[in-house]
Amino acid sequence: MNENKTVVFDVGGTNCRIALFENGQITWRDQLATPAMAGPNATIDIMAQLFAPLGNLQAPIVVAVTGQVVDGCVTAHNQAILSNWDSFPLQQRLSDRLQQPVQLINDARAAAWGEYLYGSGQGMNEFMFLTVSTGIGAGLILGGRLHLAKNGFDAEIGETRCADGRTLEQHACGTALGALALQYRYANARLLCDAAERGDAQANTLYQNGIREIAAKIADLAVLLGIQRVAVGGSVGLRARYLERLSTELAKYPAIYRVELVQAQLGHDAGLFGAANMVEVT
Repeated sequence: MNENKTVVFDVGGTNCRIALFENGQITWRDQLATPAMAGPNATIDIMAQLFAPLGNLQAPIVVAVTGQVVDGCVTAHNQAILSNWDSFPLQQRLSDRLQQPVQLINDARAAAWGEYLYGSGQGMNEFMFLTVSTGIGAGLILGGRLHLAKNGFDAEIGETRCADGRTLEQHACGTALGALALQYRYANARLLCDAAERGDAQANTLYQNGIREIAAKIADLAVLLGIQRVAVGGSVGLRARYLERLSTELAKYPAIYRVELVQAQLGHDAGLFGAANMVEVT
């Protein structure tokens, strides 16, 4: 990591955050809501607003952003999370706006790197970070290295297909839970999950179905890539008893399909720490 200062943005479907790192530690931070449905230019406006208090600070800028990242461009394949992001040249546009070089990485990959270096992935050769939030993302550490494919599809677990042809995100992310909540009159995803924890049978079925699909994907990756440990994060994944529910589903598989499941130790800061360290990686 740059031993002086690094500026990191973490752009998700719900919030856009900024942090200033000095000698490896966060010394200042702020956040605003992501204008997810207003398009990428609106998000750049928010990022510029967040950066403004730093004035003319000259420091590496790294952006961890949801979506597929290829050659400085971002594509959001789930339009319910980010609308109208189609090969949008975020790296160049933000660099032009801030008048400084910018580096991009997918937010889940950044979080995986952060957890591997400082959190629940330490000591693992094959490790996956899984975030269940507005969407579903992942990052893979293989052979002790962050796996980054040139086409940006290196750990897009949320885009993988389930038996019914729908994606994992369409089954289990916060956006999907929100849609189910409205359909079954629970108002929002949080209230649906709360109802499930209180013993509401219908809510429990809706909630657990998505978790079951996630467990199936983890089981496949256990034998496909030799994953040793999976750290679960994100606003949904960090809910009380979520890890317990996921462990229950994974325990139904034979031993060769099981991995160690743990909670992400860095919480919502995993992506910030990982992105700050990307200055060294690339």
